[in-house]
Amino acid sequence: MTQSPLLLRRLLRAKDKMDGAPHEEWPVARLAEVSAVSPAYFAREFKKAFGLPPHRYLLTRRIERATALLRETDLPVTDIALQTGWTSLGTFGRIFRDITGASPGELRARQRAQPQPGARMPECVTRYALRPDLNIAVLEKRRMRAAGKL
Repeated sequence: MTQSPLLLRRLLRAKDKMDGAPHEEWPVARLAEVSAVSPAYFAREFKKAFGLPPHRYLLTRRIERATALLRETDLPVTDIALQTGWTSLGTFGRIFRDITGASPGELRARQRAQPQPGARMPECVTRYALRPDLNIAVLEKRRMRAAGKL
């Protein structure tokens, strides 16, 4: 069963709000209000439409932005964490490492040590290629890594 175009437009409105301000808090209730639907219905339909629950989608956007700031600026990791919506540096570092496989400092050092072959590549292509894979929950990735399955 497909989703109605009206519902998809409402879901896109909420997705656009998250994309425009990923540093803000976006609880499901607030997103549902933007979409003019109930919170439970919003969460279910968002996942059906975009393949990820709203929280994971927001994590993807935040980590994507943090990775770009680490690569392109000399800002301290603390400032990057705060600019991308994290209130705790420890949580930012842990989740960043879980998703990317490296701490923010390690990622910055590794990216600066490599020649940048994509300098002529459009930014949208680079972002897509470097987008974090959050099809599995972060906690599930930790469990799989601990069990030696990842």
